[in-house]
Amino acid sequence: MTLLPAFLDLQGIQIDSPNDGGELVCINSLRSFVISNLSQQAPLLVIAPSTRIADELADEIRSYLGDVVSNFPAWETLPHERLSPKSDTVTSRIKALHQINSDHSPRIVITSIRGALQPIVSDILEEELITLKLGLEISMSEVITRLSYFGFTRTDLVEKRGDFAVRGGILDLFPSDLDHPIRVDFFGDEIEDLQYFNVADQRTYSKIGEAITIYPGRELLISDEVKVKAKYLSAEFPQLTEMANKISEGICVEGMESISALLKPEFKNLLDFLPKNFQVITIDQPRLNSRAADLVLTNNEFLEASWSNAAFGSEAPIDLTGVITKGGYSTFEELIGLAKNLDLKLWSLNPYSQNPEEGDDLADFQAIPIYEGKIETAISDISGWLESGYKILFSASGAGILERYQVLFRESSITSIVAMTSNIDHGFINHNLKIALITERDISGQRTSSKDQARMPSRRKKAIDPLELKPGDYVVHEQHGVGKYIELVNRTVANVSREYLVIEYAASKRGQPADRLFVPTDTLEQITRYVGGEAPSVNRIGGSDWQNTKRRARKAVKQIAAELIQLYAARMSAPGYAFSQDTAWQRELEAAFAYVETTDQLATIEEVKADMEKSHPMDRVVCGDVGYGKTEIAVRAAFKAVQDGKQVAVLVPTTLLVQQHLTTFHNRYTGFPVKVAGLSRFNTPKEGREILEGIKTGSIDVVIGTHRLLSKDVEFRDLGLVIVDEEQRFGVEHKEELKKTRTNVDVLSMSATPIPRTLEMAITGIREMSNITTPPEERHPVLTYVGPYDDKQVTAAIHRELLRDGQIFYIHNRVESIDGVVERLKKLVPEARIRVAHGQMGERELEDAILGFWERDFDILVCTTIIESGIDIPNANTLIVDRADTFGLSQLHQLRGRVGRSRERAYAYFLYSADKPLTEVAHDRLTTIATNTDLGSGMQVALKDLEIRGAGNLLGGEQSGHIAEVGFDLYMRMVGEAVEEFKTGFVPQSEDESKFKECKVELPVT
Repeated sequence: MTLLPAFLDLQGIQIDSPNDGGELVCINSLRSFVISNLSQQAPLLVIAPSTRIADELADEIRSYLGDVVSNFPAWETLPHERLSPKSDTVTSRIKALHQINSDHSPRIVITSIRGALQPIVSDILEEELITLKLGLEISMSEVITRLSYFGFTRTDLVEKRGDFAVRGGILDLFPSDLDHPIRVDFFGDEIEDLQYFNVADQRTYSKIGEAITIYPGRELLISDEVKVKAKYLSAEFPQLTEMANKISEGICVEGMESISALLKPEFKNLLDFLPKNFQVITIDQPRLNSRAADLVLTNNEFLEASWSNAAFGSEAPIDLTGVITKGGYSTFEELIGLAKNLDLKLWSLNPYSQNPEEGDDLADFQAIPIYEGKIETAISDISGWLESGYKILFSASGAGILERYQVLFRESSITSIVAMTSNIDHGFINHNLKIALITERDISGQRTSSKDQARMPSRRKKAIDPLELKPGDYVVHEQHGVGKYIELVNRTVANVSREYLVIEYAASKRGQPADRLFVPTDTLEQITRYVGGEAPSVNRIGGSDWQNTKRRARKAVKQIAAELIQLYAARMSAPGYAFSQDTAWQRELEAAFAYVETTDQLATIEEVKADMEKSHPMDRVVCGDVGYGKTEIAVRAAFKAVQDGKQVAVLVPTTLLVQQHLTTFHNRYTGFPVKVAGLSRFNTPKEGREILEGIKTGSIDVVIGTHRLLSKDVEFRDLGLVIVDEEQRFGVEHKEELKKTRTNVDVLSMSATPIPRTLEMAITGIREMSNITTPPEERHPVLTYVGPYDDKQVTAAIHRELLRDGQIFYIHNRVESIDGVVERLKKLVPEARIRVAHGQMGERELEDAILGFWERDFDILVCTTIIESGIDIPNANTLIVDRADTFGLSQLHQLRGRVGRSRERAYAYFLYSADKPLTEVAHDRLTTIATNTDLGSGMQVALKDLEIRGAGNLLGGEQSGHIAEVGFDLYMRMVGEAVEEFKTGFVPQSEDESKFKECKVELPVT
């Protein structure tokens, strides 16, 4: 049952509908109800001020009417910005346009002002779509040709949206509008089988009975007409030659949409595609007008600044101003004028009246008071309204939360309230009509979990991916030693064609050419990337030097293994608490998670819970980058401990993280009887005393705090679990204090430092380890720009971020001139709120600045590299680095890691002075940072320094010589084998004695 039918018998709510539309004035929490009501008369296009408001309205309207709403998203790029929009965004737009013009048109289409003003190529609906259905006769080659034309990318393995792969008569593809990829099995020119499959393991799991429609992933498709126009562009714009030539050859180019106006003759607006019976509703017209003006201004700034010339190797800016007169945003006035010309009925829904004499004021509807968790007051008000004859509807976001509130209502003798689940955030009340809608958030004051796009598990990568190797990279083969990777080739051996990795070794004799080893790609477990010395000496195949090197290293690790096993034995013999198995509440909490867990995340959660259920204390480390889902693991582990009556201490390094985790834990535990508190210097003395008393008496279940938690005045009634976040950032003295609290208590540590998988084996003796290496599916690589500093570029970048309600990191690493940068930015972007943060500020002042940024009190944080690590601001998705040529490579990667932590496309600008020539070293660094943009590339670029430093900390500097000889990975594996030997008394079979794997050795003939 949806919400609206519960109100339909109340005739007073029906909104009068004048023939020509008009203005309606109402509170924000009534907007979705009014829109739902109006849609009963005619289908609607709703235009919201921002994407966030559009998404929230769509969720709320679905709660009223069910699935009759279609989102029409805007590009996350600007029309003249030389970047392509995401394929899933484009697919959603094209799919929505087809639905609008079909027999099954949605009742309501919702978009942002950006989506409403975005120009659309006029012939977008004329392209024939791809339809796949069981038994359909269609040639595989025809489907492949259409997929390439639609902007799909051909790969060896389908791993992300927009990919397709071909193996014999099997076609795998991942349409951007589906949650899972599909596998099409052809028999000749007929589709014999059609199934969904998992990205994680590439296995099919469900047959598809209905027809699947494949939509394009680009709005600008390279038709014959576009190819011809691109061919003649070079003469007029020589700087566009490279891009134009590729387009004329039918090759999709990043950012080609920015010159759509030069390639397509005509553009339309979204309103042009609406059927005549549609009506248009604008939300908060004054704000829409302001947003539209900002959009037009910022797009023109990007067109003038020509941001992206560095990305295309162009030295001179490409001036298209004055040439492109179409293809940009319309103005708000033009949009309203178009609606009138098309005879579309126009409504405006505003928080206050623009025309008091004509507006229809819904002032009888008022917002429900926000009770901020004061349940007794809420119960009292609800009881009073029911006694006065009110009809009350209560809404909660989940079935479990709803059930607990229903129990609460029954205990308070409230029985005539109607209760259901929905996505409504806030309710309303009308005292004349005597009706009220109340939500859990009205009562609790807490926002429920983010309703974000579902994550999807990605495929876990192999230990070494040959596609990531570059010629000249050093690798280690377990049996033959250190060699140099040359290439990936196809060879036929014994009538079998296979792909081989070619590794070059030292010549067996002086003066002879180097020996080469051909390793099949299905036996890559023998090979690891070399991490160790600067340039290792290459071994000889069949020589004794490699065996001697391994022997020396093995001898050295024996001593380490003995020490590790002593620690392991001590831990295993200590008595601990065995937690109960999962309860119904545990399963309910986990089911309420707003995302689909990644494969790594699920495995780690199971490992943690299994450890907790054992009778000896847990000591597990969870490693994974920020945003990979470590906090959710902590949430579930803490909840499991609390259900057994135990208390949980969550130790974090900064006050900001206390606030962030407090918000997360509160949101996840909404509706459950779990009390969470934060202990930091932001507590008043009175609050601090109350929290300490709650910890002592046991009334507080979970406490999150900085090292203040280690103070002697913090006494737990029954501590069962300690969770340490960002453990690597705590000092030695804090860790010693922590060891005292760890006695017989389960400990879960979380670290964002990437640790290679082989390190797991090495430290198994001390602690268990889980690695989360799979990024969430909706995270995208940060778009990276390198170029000279220019005021126009900086202004345009800041305006673009502010337009999507985002925030900006501006890095200037000189404290003495940082105030001058702030003054310059104030002149460039006077409307932006700016604050400074640097290491010479006091600790309290610095934390206040960063906390204020997290709470969105200001727009731009001008700071030094103090934000290099440990700060998670999902709303900050633009990074501007001033004088990037003075930074080290690992610093640049760390800084870039501060953005791109949400669904929003993130941008990083690395700028250098146009007046000073770049040094060769700086040029190489900036080139590397510009080309290594994939997720996880920070680990690739900084792996050597990070791992060697990690090994020194773990094993001591005297071991570094052995690491340099055999490589870090193999050395860690040796430690793991030695530990296993001590633990079990069983000597593992070394690779020297293992069965020789198939390979091909190419030796010179003498």
